[in-house]
Amino acid sequence: MKIAFLVGQFPLLSESFILNQIAGLLDRGHEVQIYALDGVPANLAKVHPIVEEYRLRERTSYSPTIPKNYIQRFLKCLKLLLTNIQQGSLACLPLLNFFKYGRQAYSLRLFYRAIPLAKQETYEIIHCQFGTFGLIGRLFRHCGLIRGKLITSFRGHDISWAIEEYGDRVYDPLLAEGDFFLTNCKFFRNRIVQLGCNEDKILILGSGIDCQKFAFSPRFFPVDGRIRVATVGRLVEKKGIEYCIRAIAKLIPDYPNIEFNIIGNGPLKTHFQTIIQELALDSTVNLLGAKQQQEIIEILDNSHIFMAPSVTAANGDRDAPLNTLKEAMAMGLPVISTYHGGIPELVEDGISGFLVPEREPDAIAAKIDYLIEHPELWSEMGRAGRARVEEKYDTNKLNDELVEIYQQLMQTRS
Repeated sequence: MKIAFLVGQFPLLSESFILNQIAGLLDRGHEVQIYALDGVPANLAKVHPIVEEYRLRERTSYSPTIPKNYIQRFLKCLKLLLTNIQQGSLACLPLLNFFKYGRQAYSLRLFYRAIPLAKQETYEIIHCQFGTFGLIGRLFRHCGLIRGKLITSFRGHDISWAIEEYGDRVYDPLLAEGDFFLTNCKFFRNRIVQLGCNEDKILILGSGIDCQKFAFSPRFFPVDGRIRVATVGRLVEKKGIEYCIRAIAKLIPDYPNIEFNIIGNGPLKTHFQTIIQELALDSTVNLLGAKQQQEIIEILDNSHIFMAPSVTAANGDRDAPLNTLKEAMAMGLPVISTYHGGIPELVEDGISGFLVPEREPDAIAAKIDYLIEHPELWSEMGRAGRARVEEKYDTNKLNDELVEIYQQLMQTRS
């Protein structure tokens, strides 16, 4: 099959689920072209191993950078139009109709995003990653810039934050014209159906991990008594990391040797540094920044407990079952997370870990305390977590399902 992936910035370390799908399709002999509608990430110092292994940047067409100055933006738009005429740039002209497309046309954003598709390629499958790019894919297909069956994956912020931001009718055109839809959990599937999606046109396909790359190791109480707790995620509100930090502070009087390692970068880094200083946790809590996959694996190998207490952000953003949780569970770590979004579909409370209410550091601290006092549970929970991930989230199984979905979709009439 000839398949197009429509994504935002590419490649992003935090979107390993997209990389796993692309790699799985390539391994199965399919042709994949990637369209990065928001260009290259600002920092490419660290990339996922899949990017280099499969030479994915060579398979990627990037939208041009949009100048901030509007006059420069307009002049560059004219240059792109003229220099790409032979590649079909005139087909992008309808996207400048601001009567029809409003601010997106007036800002020239649609035109810039469309330039890589000017050749008007035909694919068997156009797979839009996130509903917001499904809207763009639907528009580009409507204008004849790309042809093929349109399938959209809803993954989290697109079905939570985007609804709060743009209203519950934002996806009406996509739901009416899209050929098929996927969500990564039952929680988000139910939300899409409530918005009007035909139940016959939507399936749950979890975000997978390659379990072979995350070796299982049972956890035992450390000889030196130093309990190492870890979390991995962007430093943003919905990851709930602030409540982890405050929970650790509550445990210091009883467990002065506890260590908390936070892996990730984001806009709340300075805020977290302030909290760490105010709570006198400088020697306890470590902000380690973004890490590559192998570096994360090494840190988790030396950890005893993993936390991922996601919360509903002020802008409505919510999480699906987190890949970082799956990776930690696959490696045998007992986990602490929250009753939030699709996470209860992954973590079985009291079996593979514990679930607590959102934004409650006391509850998090109580579960950490319980695990420290009952280390005999660690290996038992770890084995349950590994089994859960292997059963529901193994990327090889999920990629086989994805190909089957594509094949069935190709057999249906438009």
